[in-house]
Amino acid sequence: MKFLDLAKVNLRSGAGGNGCVSFLREAHHEFGGPDGGNGGGGGSVWVEAVDGLNTLIDFRYQQHFFAQNGRPGMGKQRTGKTGEDIVLKVPVGTEILEEDQETVIVDLTAVGQRYLLAEGGNGGFGNLHFKSSRNQAPRRANPGQPEVERVVWLRLKLIADAGLLGLPNAGKSTFLAATSNARPKIADYPFTTLTPNLGVVGVDNTEFVMADIPGLIAGAHEGKGIGDRFLGHVERCAVLLHLVDGTSETAIEDYQIIINELEMYGGDLANRPRITALNKCDAIDDTDQAQLHNELEQISKANVHQISGVAQLGITEVLREIRSTIDKRKKAEKDLGTEDVAWHP
Repeated sequence: MKFLDLAKVNLRSGAGGNGCVSFLREAHHEFGGPDGGNGGGGGSVWVEAVDGLNTLIDFRYQQHFFAQNGRPGMGKQRTGKTGEDIVLKVPVGTEILEEDQETVIVDLTAVGQRYLLAEGGNGGFGNLHFKSSRNQAPRRANPGQPEVERVVWLRLKLIADAGLLGLPNAGKSTFLAATSNARPKIADYPFTTLTPNLGVVGVDNTEFVMADIPGLIAGAHEGKGIGDRFLGHVERCAVLLHLVDGTSETAIEDYQIIINELEMYGGDLANRPRITALNKCDAIDDTDQAQLHNELEQISKANVHQISGVAQLGITEVLREIRSTIDKRKKAEKDLGTEDVAWHP
């Protein structure tokens, strides 16, 4: 299935049905009077987060969603039929944005969460509604309320506990394949990963979800390479694992490129808890490895792991630290009673 994380849709709710002007004229009913029924309400447009979806591909082939109009009222006090609602089913983690692609309408983060995007119009009153002791034969009825039209954007942000960062060919896909049940494409050339991948990682009898996104390059915030459009998929992560290619001749510069892109992306992403790991240590000699390790620790001002996804070196220690950071994040959210808290270790 093709991955799609951004879609534009046009919505329109149903208009309400008009009220009816009618008078009862039947044999043996000497005093008939008004009997016009009310119009039916128009259908509404809802959005709902459902389980089992991980892409917005359904909205590539259908971008217009129109709810049914309400039927007009009829004589003999008959109310018009209510228009049927439309429900847009989206993956958990989908944001609904205004047409400007900046204003967030709602963020659907739980299965079953629903939101009303366009409410159907009310049906108009028939002339029976206006009957009174002073006006026993009203000859007016209300029209139904008009429909609501709007354009919204759907943006999917995958929900994962941990996210992988790094330049193209830094070994992110190899790391994900070595630690989870995911089977991303792996090759010895850059940009083998073109869409985000998710994998369930297990360590010490516990599990968490890890996301691998396409690699960033210098100038990604300006649209170079694949750009930074996939960084949104790690915004929800409790911790980021930054992999640095130990075989690169510019490993320190590579580290700085990713940090700069995070800062240019904005938001809270640059301040997320981040674990740094020097990857592919099985392919470099001990002297170069020690030197790179020391330089990275000095520049990052944090502990740097020495690992290899291929040789399975240092993997367990990294996963344990990730698991510990995730637990701290969840505890902080629970203490503050929120699931969207700015937290730092």
